[in-house]
Amino acid sequence: MNELSLESLAKRVEALEIAVRTTGAKPVRKDWRKVVGMFRDSDFMREVDEECNRTREAEREAARKGEPIE
Repeated sequence: MNELSLESLAKRVEALEIAVRTTGAKPVRKDWRKVVGMFRDSDFMREVDEECNRTREAEREAARKGEPIE
């Protein structure tokens, strides 16, 4: 069995660092298009969308009347 010394451990760590650096996964480029339609069949998201639309319409109506928007 090989004797573990500080030098041999340092060499092994260095070799691992080089291997990880050169063969590591490339950074993932985030793309918003991957999530389009992700919640298409979700009842919860339908409720969220409906509530957002109600809020937007209430804000539009308040703006038309010149009322402050909360």
